[in-house]
Amino acid sequence: MKSVCIIDDDPEVRDTILSLTRKMRLTSDAAGTLAAGMDLLSRESFDVVFLDVRLPDGNGLAALPGIKRLPDAPEVIILTGIGDPDGAELAIQEGVWDYLVKPSPIKQIMLTLKRALRYREERRCDRAPVSLSLAGCVTISPRMQPCLDQVAHAAWSNAAVLVTGETGTGKELFARLIHANSSRSKGAFVTVDCASLTETLVESTLFGHRKGAFTGADADRVGLVQLADGGTLFLDEVGEMPLSLQKTFLRVLHEKTFRPVGAIQEHKSDFRLIAATNRNLEAMVEDGQFRRDLYFRLKTIGLALPPLRARPEDIKPLTLSFVDGLCAEYNLPPKGFDAEFLTMLEAYDWPGNVRELRNVLERAFLASGREKTLYSMHLPQDLRIKVTKSTLGRGLPSPENSKDPVVAEASLAPLPIGRQTLKDFKEGMERRYFDGLLREQGRDVAAMIDISGLSRSHFYALLKKNGLAIPD
Repeated sequence: MKSVCIIDDDPEVRDTILSLTRKMRLTSDAAGTLAAGMDLLSRESFDVVFLDVRLPDGNGLAALPGIKRLPDAPEVIILTGIGDPDGAELAIQEGVWDYLVKPSPIKQIMLTLKRALRYREERRCDRAPVSLSLAGCVTISPRMQPCLDQVAHAAWSNAAVLVTGETGTGKELFARLIHANSSRSKGAFVTVDCASLTETLVESTLFGHRKGAFTGADADRVGLVQLADGGTLFLDEVGEMPLSLQKTFLRVLHEKTFRPVGAIQEHKSDFRLIAATNRNLEAMVEDGQFRRDLYFRLKTIGLALPPLRARPEDIKPLTLSFVDGLCAEYNLPPKGFDAEFLTMLEAYDWPGNVRELRNVLERAFLASGREKTLYSMHLPQDLRIKVTKSTLGRGLPSPENSKDPVVAEASLAPLPIGRQTLKDFKEGMERRYFDGLLREQGRDVAAMIDISGLSRSHFYALLKKNGLAIPD
């Protein structure tokens, strides 16, 4: 029997939806706080969750990532007593089913619930068992499961895929996984490094040329687009593609035809396109640096890879895998590592992500020579210093010694209570926190997001809510 969970602090709302679910012959349960609701979700499996935004002990939107990480995660219907466009945007970004403003008519609630249940049932029926080849992919983190699901989804289609993520997160690895699990796996996987394409030779590199087409063209050359015929064309760092080439490539992507430099006739190439970038293409589109039509054509399927700091569970298995690989590469007996070595790796924030981890481990591996165990002293000195300073900073007992001026100011400043409600007091403190963060970090958005522990979209939403903005 299908089941529904209601998390709302309003007893009338809870009773109304509970009564509705009974009429629909569904099982249901309810909670009045976020903590109680999350406890319910952790103990029982539900098909749909009605989730209030403003709860006594927290914001429902902040719980969405945790709900989405649950095994067989339920569909989420957000409830709110106010019209909040920023909240709606955040909810949609987190993949909620719908967003209802209270009070909603019973018929609308019932229709939304029926649609969510029908969608869930159809999705379960359509989800055929998939056996993915994950060569080179090492992960146990729940944050990576949606990425693997998206690989499976992309592998059975020929649609263009846009892989996004910070430098070193493994964008090419995931592009290769999609190719390896697709019907084109026997074809070539051809990489185009868009950052290295020069204006003068870009068309020759991509489309090839005929002998004598230009000075130095001493023989015919097959372009990368032709080499990808029957396989996958991977555009690495597509955000670096010259604007002058984007229009030409859009046509190639649409028609699957191209003309080599110096040729008269057009040629066909049946390729599947996967692109990757660490840049914000949406912002580049708004700034006129990237064609809007090409952006939408590239992002038929989107795959966003999380940074390594967001998946700390993977540091140990990645370390084991990389160390084993290094032992094989250098033809040395297996090496182990002690607990302090791993603790230091887990305490580092990894701005260079998985690529940096691999590089650091190779440096430690070489520093250890033929020793059988890797110790923290084998790690690069700059990493050890950064981790040690960070650890000591967190351990300082008094705000006077804190290296974080935002924390110190918030701790030492007087807290006028007056006749404020708790809600008003919390909102005032929230604004002071963000005001101090902006004054300390200036325009360094990445640092502020890292310090606050918020997602980028949630960070901007809270800035807007508090009437603040990134300084120009």
